[in-house]
Amino acid sequence: MLHNGRAARRQTMRAIRPRRSGALPLLVLWWAGTAAVAALWWQNTPVVHVDLTEWLLGAGRLTGLLGGYTIAVVVLLMARVPALERRAGSDRVTRWHATGGRYGVGLVIAHVPLTVAGYAARADSGLTAQAVTMVTTFPRMMEATAGTVLLLVIGSVSAGAVRRRMRYETWYYLHLLTYAAVYLSFWHQLATGAEFVGNATARTAWYVLYGTAGALLLWYRVLAPVRLNRRHRMRVERVVPEAPGVVSVLITGQRLHRLGAQPGQFFRWRFLTDGLRWSSNPYSLSAPPRPDLLRITVKANGEHSEALAGLEPGTRVWAEGPYGAMTAARRSREKVLMIAGGAGITPMRALFETLPGGPGDLTLLYRASKTEDLALWKELRAIASARGARLLYAVNGPDGVRPEITPQRLRELLPDIDEHDVFLCGPAGLAQQSYEALREAGVPTRRIHHESFEM
Repeated sequence: MLHNGRAARRQTMRAIRPRRSGALPLLVLWWAGTAAVAALWWQNTPVVHVDLTEWLLGAGRLTGLLGGYTIAVVVLLMARVPALERRAGSDRVTRWHATGGRYGVGLVIAHVPLTVAGYAARADSGLTAQAVTMVTTFPRMMEATAGTVLLLVIGSVSAGAVRRRMRYETWYYLHLLTYAAVYLSFWHQLATGAEFVGNATARTAWYVLYGTAGALLLWYRVLAPVRLNRRHRMRVERVVPEAPGVVSVLITGQRLHRLGAQPGQFFRWRFLTDGLRWSSNPYSLSAPPRPDLLRITVKANGEHSEALAGLEPGTRVWAEGPYGAMTAARRSREKVLMIAGGAGITPMRALFETLPGGPGDLTLLYRASKTEDLALWKELRAIASARGARLLYAVNGPDGVRPEITPQRLRELLPDIDEHDVFLCGPAGLAQQSYEALREAGVPTRRIHHESFEM
């Protein structure tokens, strides 16, 4: 059993910075940038003509500018900047990226026909003929056309119905074409955008925007992972069965305590062996990190997770992270309730051991289909006994009926539940049911800490 006790709690205490989520300031900053881009368009549009041609061209310019800005923000969100993810939460950043990508592609789709229609009306020519003229004669239009086609392909494969039918690896590597699309389209924006031609300040701002996004992307997605893995040289030590379909992977390395990982966080793991080296999946730490050892606990739920049971000792490991904001830093109350279901027990187990608290301050509720599925149960019992914490489980009855998590049951369990912080991790259905019950039981939204990657 990996049980680090007081040393892990001391490390957690040093990391605690109680605060609310910083999502709102980041969203305000995003919208402020959008307003600035619209103001740039307005400044370059001194007169709004009633003429349809000018309306089409103006709308084409505005959608192009907003599309270019949104795509730059989407690239920045792809960088996985740790400070951003800690402030807003990895799940929020992921959803912002997906939402921003849809808006960006939509704006580009609107920009193209509006602009072509505007120039066609001005030249009194057909749409097809005007489109050909623009592509073949306007500066940087060949590159822009290629970039637009790539964005449409990426947008198509990222649609939920299509993505669910694709292997994750196929979608992931197609998604990387976003970088090529952005590079091809960037030069077109500066070469033909009326807001940038002759406006050195606007051009500089655009270079700074895209340069910052590109630099962060290069550092956090390429250079930082290379540096991390060269420094820590991680390998699989062994694989330990924990429950039916659940295994723990113990990973050794050098100076692993310098990774800065906290209980509740996750890494993206790539195991350099046949069938796994091209896949990178997120798994949470299921025990506090040690100087020479990390542990993840994985439930078989797909080809990648199923294959981990067959990992050989000595297999090289490539990791990116740590990521995630569901850490002790979110805590704002003395008492804490943790609700876990399925593979969600992994970050909860690490937090259960390390969250500071006296006897009776911590409660863990573990939801599973049957008692055999309660992975890490012996460890959880030992931690609960040592810390004077409450450990409860809820499993289906003999008839298969699922015990519901209701506001009434939560109040019976913890009469002062409205004075608790709650950490929640589990399948989407459990998370939604628990969240609604907690809110009805009086727990404020700001004290329900949950990260979900359901898209």
